[in-house]
Amino acid sequence: MAYNEFAYFYDSFNEDADYEALYRHVKGQLDAHGITDGILADLGCGTGELTLMLAQAGYDMIAIDQSEEMLCVVRDKADQLELTGRLLLLQQDLCDLDLYGTIRGAVSTFDTFNHLPELDKAIANAAFFMEKGGVLLFDMNTPYKHREVLGNNTFTFAADEADCVWKNHLEEDGRKVRIALDVHDHETGERFHEEFCEYTYPLDQIRASLERHGFTLESVCDGETFGPLTDTSERYFFCAVKNYTQLEGEQNG
Repeated sequence: MAYNEFAYFYDSFNEDADYEALYRHVKGQLDAHGITDGILADLGCGTGELTLMLAQAGYDMIAIDQSEEMLCVVRDKADQLELTGRLLLLQQDLCDLDLYGTIRGAVSTFDTFNHLPELDKAIANAAFFMEKGGVLLFDMNTPYKHREVLGNNTFTFAADEADCVWKNHLEEDGRKVRIALDVHDHETGERFHEEFCEYTYPLDQIRASLERHGFTLESVCDGETFGPLTDTSERYFFCAVKNYTQLEGEQNG
């Protein structure tokens, strides 16, 4: 999926997100694995808050999103911060990822991977471009959140710029949540409607996919507190390390 008009209001509706805590955790994991510079990819960068924080820390960032509107927001922010020299913007589907070289690490946050119907393919693509010893850091909504929080519930968000009604429908098999957004732009009076899905992936399936493509899952924690997982954790946060290059994998296979 790709957010369209909703992209321009995303930050307003996501004001409660603690980007500083997220950045500290991501930077701490990168530092712990000796990745203090080089090229990182932000897989599903959204409006680029984490992307630009990492660029300010000295990384060369590849900001990838399927939404042209999201990338426009990132570009405007980068221009204001004079960070365009550390930033490459790519409009791509993560299931068809095609980079120009290798990366030292990748991040993907705010449940980007839940939007993908083919998670295994996205992990395979990230692995293909990842250097040996590289780190994949990503979060995903848990089955608990899809079942108990999103479910068949409706949420209303209000901001100065717009209002949003967010409607969820959990399919009977519990593997997919259909989501419909209705946004009212206060300034123009326009109304926008967008629909997409989130897919549920159990922890064992995610671990198996990582291992299949040459990653070792080093840790998984609560993606909001960054503490231990609980039965009511709404988000996973994963740290996976690439064990070998693509060529080594082919030779071993």
